[in-house]
Amino acid sequence: MIEREKIQMELVKLKGGQRLLRLTEPKSGLSLERKLNPEQPVADQKKQLLSVFEAALARAELTPV
Repeated sequence: MIEREKIQMELVKLKGGQRLLRLTEPKSGLSLERKLNPEQPVADQKKQLLSVFEAALARAELTPV
């Protein structure tokens, strides 16, 4: 079961001034990161990336090891 509150989010500022959003789920070790588009609101990009990340976590839970 996905525990949304355990998903860790990091906003990393890169050398050239660009920013990177990284999502990590400690239990599974799954991590996803994307460079942010400076012309779009961060909140919108965060929602989109979180949606993709949750779908990947759900798929990983269904896949036997």
